[in-house]
Amino acid sequence: MDTATSFRAIAVRELAEEGAGSLALTLVAGARGLENPITFPRIQKAALAVSGFVDALHPGRVQVLGSSEVSYLKTLGARRRVEIFRKICEAPVSCFVVTKGLAPPDELVVAAEAKGIPVFTTPLLSSQCIDRLQRYLDLKLAPHTTIHGNLLDLYGLGVLILGESGIGKSECALDLITRGHRLVSDDAVEIHRDSAGVLVGAGPELTRHHMEIRGLGVINIHDLFGISAIRTTKTVELVVELEKWEEGKAYDRLGLDEESYLILDTPLPFIRMPVGPGRNIAILLEVAARNHLLKNRGYHAAKQLVDKVSRVIAASRPAAPGPRLPRLRGGKGRG
Repeated sequence: MDTATSFRAIAVRELAEEGAGSLALTLVAGARGLENPITFPRIQKAALAVSGFVDALHPGRVQVLGSSEVSYLKTLGARRRVEIFRKICEAPVSCFVVTKGLAPPDELVVAAEAKGIPVFTTPLLSSQCIDRLQRYLDLKLAPHTTIHGNLLDLYGLGVLILGESGIGKSECALDLITRGHRLVSDDAVEIHRDSAGVLVGAGPELTRHHMEIRGLGVINIHDLFGISAIRTTKTVELVVELEKWEEGKAYDRLGLDEESYLILDTPLPFIRMPVGPGRNIAILLEVAARNHLLKNRGYHAAKQLVDKVSRVIAASRPAAPGPRLPRLRGGKGRG
């Protein structure tokens, strides 16, 4: 099963450094709170909080103040603003982001500086800021794991190839690439589960687009085969495990025994594929991918064959004799 599973939080510093480009964040206060944790990907608009209802604040979230909140605060007296932001900053707030290029209220700057809560500004509209924050945090905070294997795009289907070291995963993947399919990652696949529950795989940034082939060493798939031979990410939809052929072991002959493989608590269709002399694994994987796509469209070849055979057997059986009627005794009937 999957290994190295983790559910993480990130520091506000990561948001400031990695998200600064797309979010255009500028830090204006609370620098000593850059290690504050962000633990939840959902963004919170601080509308209720600035009205004084701080119980609505959720810990571990980014608090966004837009033009509505800033305009409302301007209608309050300075003493009331001081009281509101003192109460807000006593709550476990990760950080504030003030949108639309607006200047943060002075009372917020003072209270945040005192409590060590970062305050950022951005020229983005609130809707744009929230959308980008959401996508960034969905990725950063998603449950994730790293699996030893290869991930390829076969006919648009994300196929994760597993197997013990030396079984031939990379050689099989290289064979598939030469047949026109696309590499996502070799050897290590980083997988995260997004907010919709979909598993998405990618390669480590350091080794992305590279493969290690025994006897050849490390090769760069992008340089050898071009941009059409690679992908950065792909949803994981089918898992195939290569295993050494064992004489006498019973293998599925019909394809009716459908197994699943659990990654991040998400079951995926699973195929055990024995590797032995004379078996072209690349072609078998192509057929497995095509067959899975057909199943997704409602066509299951093995089940249809079994149903057809069952109908033929049922039709060839002799009809069961009907019930025997009792014989009647007596003379001639009356005219």
